[in-house]
Amino acid sequence: MPMNFETVEVTTDLLIIGGGMGSCGAAVEAAYWGKKHGLKVTLVDKASMPRSGAVGMGLSAINLYVGLAEGNNTVQDYVRYVKTDMMGVARDDLVANIARHVDSSVHMFEKWGLPLWKDENGGYVHEGKWQLMISGESYKVIVAEAAKNALGEENIYERVFITEPLLKDGKCVGAVGFSVRENKIYVFKAKATLCAMGGTVGVFKPKSTGEGAGRSWYPPFSTGSSAYFTMKAGAEMTCQEVRFVPIRFKDAYGPVGAWFLLFKSRATNALGENYMETRADELKNWGKYGSAKPIPANLRNHLGLLDIKEGKGPLYMRTEEAIANLAKKYEDDAKAFKKKMKELENEAWEDFLDMTIAQALLWAATNVEPEVRSSEIAATEPYFISSHSGSSGAWVSGPEDLSAGTDYFWGYAQMTTVPALFAAGDATGACPHKFSSGTHAEGRIAAKSAIKYILENNTLTEADPAVIEAVKAEIVKPLEIFEAHSGFSTDPEVNPNYIMPKQFMYRLQKLMDEYVGGANVFFNMNEASLTRAAELFEFLKEDSQKLAARDLYELLRAWENKHRLWQAESHLRAVTFREETRWPGYYFRTDKPTLDEENWHCFVNMKWDPNTNEWSVFKKPVIDMFGVE
Repeated sequence: MPMNFETVEVTTDLLIIGGGMGSCGAAVEAAYWGKKHGLKVTLVDKASMPRSGAVGMGLSAINLYVGLAEGNNTVQDYVRYVKTDMMGVARDDLVANIARHVDSSVHMFEKWGLPLWKDENGGYVHEGKWQLMISGESYKVIVAEAAKNALGEENIYERVFITEPLLKDGKCVGAVGFSVRENKIYVFKAKATLCAMGGTVGVFKPKSTGEGAGRSWYPPFSTGSSAYFTMKAGAEMTCQEVRFVPIRFKDAYGPVGAWFLLFKSRATNALGENYMETRADELKNWGKYGSAKPIPANLRNHLGLLDIKEGKGPLYMRTEEAIANLAKKYEDDAKAFKKKMKELENEAWEDFLDMTIAQALLWAATNVEPEVRSSEIAATEPYFISSHSGSSGAWVSGPEDLSAGTDYFWGYAQMTTVPALFAAGDATGACPHKFSSGTHAEGRIAAKSAIKYILENNTLTEADPAVIEAVKAEIVKPLEIFEAHSGFSTDPEVNPNYIMPKQFMYRLQKLMDEYVGGANVFFNMNEASLTRAAELFEFLKEDSQKLAARDLYELLRAWENKHRLWQAESHLRAVTFREETRWPGYYFRTDKPTLDEENWHCFVNMKWDPNTNEWSVFKKPVIDMFGVE
């Protein structure tokens, strides 16, 4: 084996894969129940938990707090909001289960030391109906510390990238990966495995290039590992056609939520027109979703994109107008007005310094003073994520009290269709809008369910040694390819015998951008472009077997691209299968440009069979459980 890799075997009861909010929630819950029953819980993370996952840089708001105890909202209210925002396609049971438990996660965060903004009466400061303002630069550090304390350092493996699931007779029995710092391959053997490795960035060509290369709204280190792991295990997947395209401050991808909800700002085109008003008639083309309040995120995108296509761009967030309006009532008192303006200016900058530092740097570099001038906003490239306004992920069982007797339940909450394989966060599909707090709560739900599964199925099943050896050989294959062929050419990056990770990534992004509805084609696609994409995809899949790596860093990049490739293929198959346009603003099937409620008010599910290497794509019904159609 090249580079003299050592094999490290770890046997545990529950294996948690990932270090983000879902895994941290899972760690706290699993440690509590596991210790009661003498079970060992192990967590493995590609990064370092205090800054791992989508919240790693920080966050300025908790975007899901139902407020059940305060009587502000109900679980049914939240299900209605989520389902409407997703144009009618979401799992009632999964969304409701998170909604009824999420407040307790928020209270945990506050107990652990997270500063939540308070009003003069000591209540939480709401950004919007479901959002709470926080000083969240250290949000993930605080949550990760609690998870680490619960598990114990001896049960945590950081800087280990999981590449493959281990299977035995259709059951997930562990995982294999490698250290990104040492020459070690890790073989984890477990009675149950919880997958929570984030969503996917880098499948589509990014809008930021050159000095901004790699800058994205969603974290660039989320590279499709959840989707890959569950698909390779043979799990049924759902909503792989649903990508998320957020509107963000241009180039540095700063979020816009606080400006819309807290500062009550408007977005306009370059002519000063509010496209949500001037394009209002377009909403009538999208049935009941177009008249919903709030208007679904993809439809808001759609109206702005129509202005851009018509040459009315760029789009702007009217920050100066919003700040002036908030300070207006202080105008008669010069001292109070000046103080209020300074306070609002500080809040505007803190919004980015808490969570998107690059945006604050870009504002400073381009002399943008939010209280003086507007700032550009734009649609990003597409991402695959189910914790925000997207739904792609594994098809998991709902809780027994909500889902029993339906196609949504098969024994253990949050378990995929593969026995002993559980999922949380961006790994689960059809339950969007859980954000950081809901993802933490979902991790807790999944962990408790996994512990229950272990107690009722308390036998360690091990993969065949030959299977493990084959996986280990596949892991280091990129190193062997480079070692065998690098001397063939004078430039090691140009070689007919292999392809380097960055070159492979560029090819994937170009293919997806041009033929599968990327930002450069205004998210448009049709049957002809998708057919061409499928043809080119076969060449790309062949070349994925020739990915080469010079060192551990490039070995990591090679495997990240292998993972992205599976997310990309599943998306291509799903958007080809769904013959309608349901999410304009996220993507537009130009040959199927309208909403078709009669035929396509359903889930698009799919499965890859590990035994036959074949895909199947099929429909699953959307079940109305709460009177929310």
